[in-house]
Amino acid sequence: MATASSERRTMFDGHHGRTRLGKVADPGPRFDPGTVWLVGAGPGDPNLLTRLAARAIAEADVILHDALVGDDLLAEAQCDALVEYAGKRAGGASSRQRDISDRLVTHARAGNRVLRLKGGDPFVFGRGGEEAEALASAGVPFRIVPGVTAGIGGLAYAGIPVTHRSYGSAVAFVTGHGSNGGLPENLDWGTLAKGIPTLVFYMGLRTLAAIAERLTAAGRDPATPVAIVCNASLPHQSVIVSTLAQSAEDARRLDARAPAVIAIGEIVRLREALAGWQEVGTMALAPADRTATSRPEAVLALG
Repeated sequence: MATASSERRTMFDGHHGRTRLGKVADPGPRFDPGTVWLVGAGPGDPNLLTRLAARAIAEADVILHDALVGDDLLAEAQCDALVEYAGKRAGGASSRQRDISDRLVTHARAGNRVLRLKGGDPFVFGRGGEEAEALASAGVPFRIVPGVTAGIGGLAYAGIPVTHRSYGSAVAFVTGHGSNGGLPENLDWGTLAKGIPTLVFYMGLRTLAAIAERLTAAGRDPATPVAIVCNASLPHQSVIVSTLAQSAEDARRLDARAPAVIAIGEIVRLREALAGWQEVGTMALAPADRTATSRPEAVLALG
């Protein structure tokens, strides 16, 4: 008699698994030697890793990973795989982008299956487009494996949907960190302030004061709700709910080096109604947590 666990295994059992109907499951694309896969690892929770990304980790000969990839994912690599750090973090040791691209090309030309593993999605502020350009220019075949980006998945774990019919019909994803170390120079602050109801900033913790100043100067209401989500989807996730006028001051409680995603807009108000009842990760909130119906203007909460 099949157990529940064995039944789950038959649903997809490795590279050549079978479905419950007995059909051979599609093994997916081959990870061939001499190729590079640019793979998104999701916002942090390893359960959000895609099936194809998990197989890439298990089959790669060389893994170049960024600072947002957890050790629990890297532990799934082959025991003889070469695992190299190739991250870029503000305020810490960083690899030059050109050097990272050169390493990808060199490892692939040596006949390796090369995995470039990035937190979130490689094509959402992950420099994946630049690496893909470098690989194409060098004549190295590559594959893109999308991941769950923090601006969607991370906010979802904080009880904040990025879209809702009652809170506007548009959302903008914006980087808060340009190549000059400050705010990007080519942003249209007037459009961001008045034309887009929901804004999601990546890498904006250090520049939050400047972001708030630019948006209010361009016409955004200083009382607009703001949520700052640090270490999104991880057990030590923290959330501060504030306003545009107060957010930079409230953010001083946070480690400026922590990965953060910032939501700005009326949609942040939904967190109050949703977060107390939401189950995230592997844990459900205790019943006592589900009785809260109000929060002060600025709140630091776990989960």
